[in-house]
Amino acid sequence: MSSTELPGVRSAAEPSSRAGAARVAEGEQLRTDRLPGLELAVRFRPATAGAGLPPALFVHGLGGSSTNWSALMARLEDRVDGEAVDLPGFGWSPPPADRNYSVTAMARAVIRHLDAAGRGPVHLVGNSLGGAVTTRVAAARPDLVRTLTLVSPALPELRVQRSAVPTGLLALPGTAALVDRLTRGLTAEQRTRGVTELCYGDPSLVPPEAFAQAVEEMERRMALPYFWDAMSRTARGIVDAYTLGGQHGLWRQAQRVLAPTLLVYGGRDQLVSYRMARKAAAAFRGARLLCLPAAGHVAMMECPDVVARAFRELLDDTGKHVRYTDDGRG
Repeated sequence: MSSTELPGVRSAAEPSSRAGAARVAEGEQLRTDRLPGLELAVRFRPATAGAGLPPALFVHGLGGSSTNWSALMARLEDRVDGEAVDLPGFGWSPPPADRNYSVTAMARAVIRHLDAAGRGPVHLVGNSLGGAVTTRVAAARPDLVRTLTLVSPALPELRVQRSAVPTGLLALPGTAALVDRLTRGLTAEQRTRGVTELCYGDPSLVPPEAFAQAVEEMERRMALPYFWDAMSRTARGIVDAYTLGGQHGLWRQAQRVLAPTLLVYGGRDQLVSYRMARKAAAAFRGARLLCLPAAGHVAMMECPDVVARAFRELLDDTGKHVRYTDDGRG
């Protein structure tokens, strides 16, 4: 579970500009989609190869945002018509009207977005919390998902890594307020450095400019009145999802996913255990597994070229006999 906005690593989307107050990389655009009780900021890269490319949707982790996908989307712009959403309460999306931050509610938001846009079926991609959300979407609405790619998905673990415990503790009532008080003296730079060291396999790879931008975004996010509420309620939603049994359990839903699935795990991941890769590969039928020993929790940001190559192979193997119309449907 990534815990706040992260700097990119050698992003092909640099340099950046601003859309209003939001930062967008070169070639990106940002818009707001509004539905009853739901408002989502959507980052996208218009397809360079013209109409007819299949649609893709990218979903970030806890505390992250659509910018976590900028590097990967830039490397795939010739293959997919990509969009990345800011989940409710994160990035530039306001909190949900009902303040429901459960994994099911997040999945429902993604489904509503896809239904309203008429973009399905899409190549669906999720990281961490986004991996749990997209697993639930793929199980509940197979008609919306052409392929599923999961980067360090937040699926239930019996033995949680010690380094992941503080993030999980945010789910406890009152913990977020306590953490806020205890860390109030930390600068945005100190907070960003701590998150980078937690989420990256090799934090030294983050360019100074990208780190400075992440500090800027950290300052903005920390000033939002709902920051800690969104973090704590979402953490609680993940913990609740971990404890669900029966047909609603995430591992049971993984077994129900019909879409071809690509799993990406980092050997230096401090939040999602590398040892879960084998269990995940057994749970998702016919899944392919990419293990990156030097990567941490956000492989799509640390080594976007490698992840992009694996994603292209997934598309090549599953789309050989698919023709896409102008609306992206097969």
